[in-house]
Amino acid sequence: MISHLAVLPVLLPLVGAPACVVLRRPGAAWAFACGVAFLAFVAASHLLVQTRELGVISYALGGWAAPWGIEYRIDLLNALVLVLVSAMGMTVLLASRASVRGEVDPSRHSLFYVAYLLCLAGLLGIVATGDAFNLFVFLEISSLATYALVACGRDRRALIAAFNYLIMGTIGATFILIGIGFLYMTTGTLNMLDLAVRLPQLGESQTVFAAYAFIVVGVCLKLALFPLHLWLPGTYTQAPSIVTAFLAATATKVALYVLVRFSFSVFHLETSRLALSLEAIFITLGVVAAFAGSLVAIYATDLKRGLAWSSIAQVGYMAISVGIGTAAGLQAGLIHLFNHALMKGALFLAVAAYVLRVGGTTFRELRGIGQRMPLTTAAFVVGGLSLIGIPGTAGFISKWYLVMAAMESERWLLAFLVVASSLLTAVYIWRFIEVAYLEKPESGKASPQKPAGMLLTCTLLLALANLYFGFDTRLPVSTSAGAAANLLGARTP
Repeated sequence: MISHLAVLPVLLPLVGAPACVVLRRPGAAWAFACGVAFLAFVAASHLLVQTRELGVISYALGGWAAPWGIEYRIDLLNALVLVLVSAMGMTVLLASRASVRGEVDPSRHSLFYVAYLLCLAGLLGIVATGDAFNLFVFLEISSLATYALVACGRDRRALIAAFNYLIMGTIGATFILIGIGFLYMTTGTLNMLDLAVRLPQLGESQTVFAAYAFIVVGVCLKLALFPLHLWLPGTYTQAPSIVTAFLAATATKVALYVLVRFSFSVFHLETSRLALSLEAIFITLGVVAAFAGSLVAIYATDLKRGLAWSSIAQVGYMAISVGIGTAAGLQAGLIHLFNHALMKGALFLAVAAYVLRVGGTTFRELRGIGQRMPLTTAAFVVGGLSLIGIPGTAGFISKWYLVMAAMESERWLLAFLVVASSLLTAVYIWRFIEVAYLEKPESGKASPQKPAGMLLTCTLLLALANLYFGFDTRLPVSTSAGAAANLLGARTP
């Protein structure tokens, strides 16, 4: 079993998904899916430990050696993302049962867990594989499952959101596939390590530049980087709350991983003549996203939609880190990738509890919610403080490393803009705090009820994780430092 460890995080949910249909009973399907997700997390954690101790792990599927066969190649970068995605997938799934009962038609409960495990398998497969076309296959698996998850909502607007996401996701996947086709046409290989060796030999090939352009556009659409973000607010708002929590904590993180992997492992952006122009593009789009997303979130009257726009702003910070292009910049982006999953996981799980309690997420419905749901609201506030970047939270570590990376590269204006946009985050988080604690609930509302135990427990757990990783930063900081050094061809510290 240990010799097959590299494939287990992907294989377990992929094989386990059909079993949820056989089980039929929603409770049994949920318990089985949680067990599968837990085993995938354990396997991913062992991979991270082995990668830190032994270096890169290569696994040839079916015994076909790379580059002829499909290779799973685990280094510090994807080991960290594997742990993050499997951990968040497991945590959200543990919290999901009450939310699924409240927001998904009973006849679809077992099918919901099938789609959830397939989406998780697809996301983990994207991260683990070292083959470009295999990455596209897993991208389609996760995308198709995501469309089904979004459409599971009882509100008919969820179907519209799922259809819009399907259209935009298909366009993005098509761009990625065209780019991969160009790469195969020019190099004759699909193995990423082999591509990294062959592409420099082609020199300044226009086909290679076109391939990278297609891949970047497709990935940025999946990442929801401004101005390719229009699918995200509707999808996050109309999807069942537990689906929103899962996507916010995992999907955009995997998309950023793909962008970083292709940019620095395959195309060696740091040595390309495209570097200067792409640095300006990523930084400019990132700054615009940070301000635009935060400004729209400030004026949102629905908490769930406001947090969706907040995610667009946070994606902007990740794009800025890619644009900086230094080891410090990449490290800052990977730290924010890790910490942002904890923030949005806590925030959207709290939103799921609010939906169960009051039936909606408009500020009018949430008046005085801090008195009726004190623990859930406290967890939300902790996640919000982390999102702002208050010292003592994980979000502060992210912003600190990003500002320091900007200053080290002598981009003083950029450092100022990162801090200024963070202040905008404080505005929309304060709007919720004011509504939750300083306003009285509407008369005639039902008496307070406690949220489901597992949902509350998982929400509090992620809130505590935001505090813990605000002080003990060894895991994200040391792993991201080694990953960034490897990406830029330096010796791992």
